[in-house]
Amino acid sequence: MSITLIVILVLVALVFFYVTGVFNKLVTLKNRYKNAFAQIEVQLKRRYDLIPNLVETAKGYIKHERQTLEAVVEARNTAQNMLSKAAADPSNTDAIKGLSGAESKLGEAMMNFNMVMEAYPDLKANQNMLQLSEELISTENKVSFSRQAFNDQVMAYNTYKQTFPQVFFAARFGHGQDATLLEFEDTVAIQAAPKVSF
Repeated sequence: MSITLIVILVLVALVFFYVTGVFNKLVTLKNRYKNAFAQIEVQLKRRYDLIPNLVETAKGYIKHERQTLEAVVEARNTAQNMLSKAAADPSNTDAIKGLSGAESKLGEAMMNFNMVMEAYPDLKANQNMLQLSEELISTENKVSFSRQAFNDQVMAYNTYKQTFPQVFFAARFGHGQDATLLEFEDTVAIQAAPKVSF
């Protein structure tokens, strides 16, 4: 009788430690992707701070392109608002998708802005504009790396919780919904955005 009881206790302990390990791993992976999103947030805020300076510098040169400048500012403000919503809860699918859409529109607005800039050689040669452009390019690269790190962490989290036997425990531990990758709808615009040339 005592050997049977010992075997049962050992099995219960093993199951308990396994389930505890699954819970802890889920929490760890979720915290990692939230931290990775915080890194994106830092870089996007930096970019959002650079854009108004870029627009202000350009205003003196391109007075007849007011619509393009306003589109950039509006897209930047929308993206900034969506970032705030996504930062409040990076596990919210709608917030991440909203940020993705806003970033795509900002990328398109920046592409249009860059095309307009090509017609103003004095602006392209402006020292302040050159410096802002370099900072923007550097920030865009950091955003890309941060977004990749975030997506890698989201993938690790989703893969772990969807595999057997963790799939049985994930929903019970509050990890039922998959995390959402941060993707941009218009990849052509986003790929072109870092190629700011003045």
